Amino acid sequence: MKYYPVNLNINGRNCLVVGGGGVASRKVKSLLDCGAKVTVVSPAFADALQHLSDHPCVRLVKRPYASDDLDGMFLVIGATDDMALNRRINADAESRQMLCNIADVPEVCNFILPSVIRQGDFMLTISTSGKSPAFAKHLRRQLQDAYGPEYARLLKLMGAIRKRLLAEEHAPEAHKPLFKQLIENNLVDLIRQNDIPAINRLLFNVLGEGFDYTELIRETEAPEASGS
Repeated sequence: MKYYPVNLNINGRNCLVVGGGGVASRKVKSLLDCGAKVTVVSPAFADALQHLSDHPCVRLVKRPYASDDLDGMFLVIGATDDMALNRRINADAESRQMLCNIADVPEVCNFILPSVIRQGDFMLTISTSGKSPAFAKHLRRQLQDAYGPEYARLLKLMGAIRKRLLAEEHAPEAHKPLFKQLIENNLVDLIRQNDIPAINRLLFNVLGEGFDYTELIRETEAPEASGS
């Protein structure tokens, strides 16, 4: 099996999780982190899910799964320990041509979830194509320290620079050599060291005047601070 790698935009989309235990709790939280609206169906719910009952994007439905729970959903995740139920969820989803993942059972999924390292907008995914999730998690633990919060700050900076260049009517193709120079001159290492004078010297050498690291980062955080 060769999987087609893709990143899904599920912001504001309706997603279903079937199951009420620890695995379901983790799946719900990962969906919420990406902006989904999540319905959870199960005869019982673990405490972690109960604590999400007041979340505006979570709906807990306390009863057994029914096929029409899939109506209006973008994707479904089965997180139960009942293999017959998991296969039924998969069959129902396939009949609707829906995205379906059954936790830890890749043979009844039409997509699988990789192990993820996330730092802000930076995301590194690791997959063994379902052959060994344990090894994928092992690799994630090994790589976690190598890709720290400096990568989130790097992407904030790059996004702010790109936005400013576009506002100055630079052609997008003209950006590539500029960003290449920044990256090849160890910008991420300077950010890791929080060497702001050196960062600003590099920005000036590559981009010219008007590009200050602290100001650019502040621009990326302003919308969050205003709640927009």
